[in-house]
Amino acid sequence: MTAALARVDGMQMSPTAETLPAREHLPVGVAGRPVLDVVIPVFNEEKDLEPCVLRLHEHLSRTFPYAFRITVADNASTDSTPDVARSLAARLPAVRSVRLEQKGRGRALRAVWSASDAPVLAYMDVDLSTDLNALLPLVAPLISGHSDLAIGSRLARSSRVVRGPKREFISRAYNLILRGSLAARFSDAQCGFKAIRREVAERLLPMVEDTGWFFDTEMLVLAERAGLRIHEVPVDWVDDPDSTVHLVRTATDDLRGVWRVGRALATGSLPLDRLARPFGDDPRDRELSGVPGGLARQLVGFCVVGALSTLFYLALYSLFRLGVGPQLANAGALLVSAVANTAANRRLTFGVRGRDRAARHQAQGLVVFGIGLALTSGSLAALGAATGDPAHSAELAVLIVANLAATVVRFLLFRLWVFPERATATKTSWTSRTSR
Repeated sequence: MTAALARVDGMQMSPTAETLPAREHLPVGVAGRPVLDVVIPVFNEEKDLEPCVLRLHEHLSRTFPYAFRITVADNASTDSTPDVARSLAARLPAVRSVRLEQKGRGRALRAVWSASDAPVLAYMDVDLSTDLNALLPLVAPLISGHSDLAIGSRLARSSRVVRGPKREFISRAYNLILRGSLAARFSDAQCGFKAIRREVAERLLPMVEDTGWFFDTEMLVLAERAGLRIHEVPVDWVDDPDSTVHLVRTATDDLRGVWRVGRALATGSLPLDRLARPFGDDPRDRELSGVPGGLARQLVGFCVVGALSTLFYLALYSLFRLGVGPQLANAGALLVSAVANTAANRRLTFGVRGRDRAARHQAQGLVVFGIGLALTSGSLAALGAATGDPAHSAELAVLIVANLAATVVRFLLFRLWVFPERATATKTSWTSRTSR
């Protein structure tokens, strides 16, 4: 056991480049192997450890329908915590203790999770601030094969939380930082109540560099960017007034972690393709006769949207032309139709739903609009220089040709720049299907 943990802590893991298999419901149980392994990372918790483990063990024995294990991960404690952990492991057959000689919650979780044989891995803080009735809802989506990770959320609308204004402000401010800098969509990164499927952990944990409190955030950001499904559970949570967490130092380390992960994502240095999953039985991934997939499907959707937006643009141009000159009419019509075109392609062609990054997509769409404006305005200027006073029909003909060229450029920029993650996801999903 010690050797295995040392190898994991030294980051000697080498996952294959293949994508993850489709999620499946776990079997009812395998003799001698727990379905769930709950890790409790501790550092100098000699007073709280025993009541925590006894309460958790009683709860799982009474309510959890599968075999389970509780692992106490001691982070180099200097008090009698290791003795308490060993005593509990000797008294309760479903409890074991692991000793690490270096501090760090992330280090402890990565070591124990990577060496565990349970298909579902979880952890919770020793203070048991989270009501244990949320444990089964936390792990059920992972057992059923519905989700890859699950987190407790203190910021969900139906959560009930008792804590002071200082911690409430810090938690919500940190959440806003993650949303603004890393485009995170999960609601609570630091709640000490999480679970993950083992095959996901085998691929994901070697990519997570942090060994402290930022471990959770880094793991969730990478999982979300890779397209893994994260299930959120509203929790009842009561703050521990005796918590030993150093808020200022933790916040500083977290901000450093945000900068490091953001830079890695921006440069594309993380092999997130290793975490790709086939959709399995998702109806969006079925091969149906007459329904194109991948790039062909996007081209069909883009052409339909493009045809409709071109008609809309020409109608607007004709309307604006009644009151202003051709250049102003072209700019106004192109601006209005470009906003509508970006919104339609975002939803129908590239499958992006919700408000997340909608403003950013529209801003990028306006840059694409500028390129289209240069092509069409240049064409009108060239027509005017060649004929002096061109007929309205000649203007429309030139604009149609110029818009066709602008449409090709627009599709390439949408696919490679504005919505690159959707193009990559489609390509990965299509490759997974054709290789099966």
